[in-house]
Amino acid sequence: MRLPPAIINNTEEVLREILRFTAPADSTLSRYFRDHPRLGSRERGAIAEGIYAVLRNKSFYTDFAEAGSTPTMRRLSLLGLAAAVGIDSLGGLSEEESEWLTRIEQIDRTLLPPMMRANLPKWLYDKLVAQNGEADTLQLADALNQPAPLDLRVNTIKASKDEVVAALATAPILCEPTPYAPLCLRVLKKPSLQNLPLFKNGAIEVQDEGSQILAQIVGAKRGEMVVDFCAGAGGKTLALGALMRNTGRLYAFDVSDKRLTKLKPRLARSGLSNVHPVLIAHERDAKIKRLAGKIDRVLVDAPCSGLGTLRRNPDVKWRQSERAIVELNEKQNAIMAGAARLVKSGGRLVYATCSLLDEENEAVVAQFLATHDDFALVPMRDVLAEQKIALEMDDYLKLLPHKHQTDGFFAAVLERKKLPAKPAQVRADAAAADAIEPSDSDTDLAQSAAE
Repeated sequence: MRLPPAIINNTEEVLREILRFTAPADSTLSRYFRDHPRLGSRERGAIAEGIYAVLRNKSFYTDFAEAGSTPTMRRLSLLGLAAAVGIDSLGGLSEEESEWLTRIEQIDRTLLPPMMRANLPKWLYDKLVAQNGEADTLQLADALNQPAPLDLRVNTIKASKDEVVAALATAPILCEPTPYAPLCLRVLKKPSLQNLPLFKNGAIEVQDEGSQILAQIVGAKRGEMVVDFCAGAGGKTLALGALMRNTGRLYAFDVSDKRLTKLKPRLARSGLSNVHPVLIAHERDAKIKRLAGKIDRVLVDAPCSGLGTLRRNPDVKWRQSERAIVELNEKQNAIMAGAARLVKSGGRLVYATCSLLDEENEAVVAQFLATHDDFALVPMRDVLAEQKIALEMDDYLKLLPHKHQTDGFFAAVLERKKLPAKPAQVRADAAAADAIEPSDSDTDLAQSAAE
């Protein structure tokens, strides 16, 4: 069944706005669909996938769309829709347009100039080639220009992995286990999940396997005090809470009230009671100071360029800039310094990004270690062995879509060196003082969480 010809006009209309790159593509699409409620789910899906195909292939498509008798924006829209749903599914094409789309479809892209094949802006292409070499960059770019799979995390507070697989099969939704994260299921195709009982009762969460691995390497244990320093909407927070088996105390810090608000319904579904969302003003907030030196594990999923998520957010590569990376570096260094104050002697600080660039990853860790001699790097190969994750890494975690079929992620684990043991009498006196005069930190932070 063909899509109505008006879909091409709809796609052209919203694509024109998205290509201004003044806002994220997903938010622009959501607003457009709200303003056009008569579009059915099939039409919305075709428009969205067509837009994302254009964003993934903008360099290649633009080169061909600018030559022809019809307007460039229409030709871009046709290329995106044809990639998303197939030429035969499009209504309203002229014979000339059908022939033109077929010719474009038959081009062997491996014969294209490297930067056009990569479909990356020049500044980013040059950085990746300098970092990884041309051949590896092209393999990476090919993977980034494919749609991401749909991964689920099983919430073991609510159901076992086998129970989730069985329930999905009755939907019927086919899935398969992924190779690294033990609670990850990769769904075949992309069905709607929002109305499934499994989703409504919190037994499953949508989460990329790479993100699940990040939560696992934090190594959070039962009864510990843990901080997710840049919690956002809380995907990793919820994974950490489940790994802690709903015990201990898990703080979800963020500077955005809007992002923490998005966590609340997910937290309610999850069945977790050990999570305490806390709004902070900045990385030096007094709420952080009160917990200084008391936390077992701190995860810093730092604000970054997001270039590892291009399979899901292809507009990011066109909206980012070299200057923005420099500004992000300053923020990343400041956040690391603030988060480090929380970590107790012998505790761990995990720095993570969804960036592909060394300057947001290894360089930030090197800068931190150069100014914090009380921390030492824990080789990632040792951390992965502790967690029984079958990945081969050296000092750092580097997940890449063309090698691991995950989003692009980086992580480093840093451990605060243990202080010399205090004499027995000093320890006893300190314990007695704590018993007489309890710290106000737990009370204050619990109140902040309630607010």
